[in-house]
Amino acid sequence: MPRVNRTAVLSLLIVSSSAFLLFQLYYYRKYVSKLPGPHILSQTGHLTASDVQWQTVKKFLALAQRFGLPLFLADTTALTLLSHDALRQRDRLVREPHCSFLCTGRPITSFALHANLWKYEPSFLLAAEQKGFELLELRGEDPRLASLDTLSGQEIPLHFLFRLHGYIIHVVFLYERSGNYLWSGALRLRADADRSFAPFKLLDYGRHAGAYDRPELVLTVLDGLDVRIPRNVSRFLSELRHARFLECRYREARNFLQMYPDDASPVAVEFRRKVKLLLHLASRTLAALNIPFWLSSGTCLGWFRQCSVISYSRDVDIGVFISDFSSDIIGAFTDAGLSLKHKFGKVEDSLELSFLSDDVKLDMFFFYEDGDVVWNGGTQAKSGRKFKYVFPPFSLCWAELLELKVRVPCETLDYVTANYGAAWNVPVRSWDWKTSPSNVQENGVWPPAEWAELIQVY
Repeated sequence: MPRVNRTAVLSLLIVSSSAFLLFQLYYYRKYVSKLPGPHILSQTGHLTASDVQWQTVKKFLALAQRFGLPLFLADTTALTLLSHDALRQRDRLVREPHCSFLCTGRPITSFALHANLWKYEPSFLLAAEQKGFELLELRGEDPRLASLDTLSGQEIPLHFLFRLHGYIIHVVFLYERSGNYLWSGALRLRADADRSFAPFKLLDYGRHAGAYDRPELVLTVLDGLDVRIPRNVSRFLSELRHARFLECRYREARNFLQMYPDDASPVAVEFRRKVKLLLHLASRTLAALNIPFWLSSGTCLGWFRQCSVISYSRDVDIGVFISDFSSDIIGAFTDAGLSLKHKFGKVEDSLELSFLSDDVKLDMFFFYEDGDVVWNGGTQAKSGRKFKYVFPPFSLCWAELLELKVRVPCETLDYVTANYGAAWNVPVRSWDWKTSPSNVQENGVWPPAEWAELIQVY
């Protein structure tokens, strides 16, 4: 039996090891070195779903930076992971470099785009296509151009959906509105659209139009990538949960005004000017107290029916849930220059405040939730009689009135019908608050011994 040449065996082992190392180096340079970030390669040596998602986001952000897109991260799942509690939890669970925020386990990553800060660039879409992205562009009418005179405007981009390797980059366009807020449109697929392009039910945006305050943005590094995010993530996420926006019904309003022309007298024009100032002032005052309110009664009817205020109503009506009541309200409105006209009821029952500003009255009705109904109270000062106005439950949406972002009941038709009946679309100039509303009910009498406290008129 011939002796084994140790030198030859050693040389063979060296050559084999070198060949294996060269193969590893080739694999690394071809596949992995293109991902210079966390979670570069899984323990199995293959690209994982997180790797592919991270690479997709990286490629898209590079394109956005190249073309100057003013993007910021608006993905609810990714932003939720930015909370301190989530960070501590993930640090305990994962002790190695990983894709912590942008790899959410969902096939979608959402970004928002300040549309007014970016000039539409077809070259950007071409570059994205050259990088392998497929695009579904969704457009809609520009509501900023709609009015009682012009019912529709030109189409504008509302949503971009980019697809690569099965992952979706969703870009939602945010447009500035006259009320100094940002607006996004609903995502509506045309009849010939590819409904398998993306998992549309999983999108964070597009189920309905939305309204948002303009967030302050900061540049940070997430998973090795430069990304802009809202400075106050918690506030931004809270806004998203209540962002639904209802557009004024211009077509119906124009039809109404053709049948019942609006009052164009100097008195009516001056009243609308005063109402605008009063609403803006009330909004600022309640916002400083962190108290949400909505348009109620005749003011809500005016927005819903004619996209304006009812000039012969002579007051402004707003609603506030009693759970949001603050004892600072009267002092804050007084400091803002409004005088208290009356205070009826108490926090536990039928509270109502009324303020006066330049001969225009602001009525603030407090609403109580009682089982499957919601109600607000009314009081007749001279008799102590109590009344109750009952509504079906409702949620709150954003709308715009007189260049102000305001809340209205999302179920506006139900709300208005409850208050004004099925004939709400017919003007009624003679109105008795104790008998005219469809939803009014007798609710007893305040004890005379408590009138001094519960019926205060100034």
